[in-house]
Amino acid sequence: MTAKVNSKILPFNATAFRQGEFVEVSEADVLGKWAIFFFYPADFTFVCPTELGDLAEHYEELQKLGVEVYSVSTDTHFTHKAWHDSSDTIGKINYFMLGDQTGTITNNFGVMREGQGLADRATFLVDPEGVIQAMEVTAEGIGRDAEDLLRKVKAAQYVAAHPGEVCPAKWKEGEETLAPSLDLVGKI
Repeated sequence: MTAKVNSKILPFNATAFRQGEFVEVSEADVLGKWAIFFFYPADFTFVCPTELGDLAEHYEELQKLGVEVYSVSTDTHFTHKAWHDSSDTIGKINYFMLGDQTGTITNNFGVMREGQGLADRATFLVDPEGVIQAMEVTAEGIGRDAEDLLRKVKAAQYVAAHPGEVCPAKWKEGEETLAPSLDLVGKI
């Protein structure tokens, strides 16, 4: 299965580490709010903590926008706790760190590296109905930017709240949008 934009997320159950506790999470917990699924290859690695730390720095702003964050790797929730307790960068994380040692979530989203048991570096933005609105997959050595992800969240939320309008390239909150019409064809 490969997840695609405009497809619904599939059922899952997982244990997460969050704010000093182990908590159960399923797709039912995701519905009703915006969500980011932030897949990464493994705990205790190199690029991953820089990305997760960057995302942690933007978590409060994402929460104000009604967005929950779920980082996902094929490590266990116990490994997430050990990493959280031993790394200053990871110790700042307040969002859910899902353990996906069975690979169910990673396979549901189609980002399992064949034969390796590791997730690709991938991001999925899911709307309150459980439908994927944006996705990005990068190569191993290319880290993601939480600031750009935040921009995409705002654009997706704007488009959802304003049917008939779209956000052009580099759109930022408060800037002009477009209303696709025959009058615009060939004029942009």
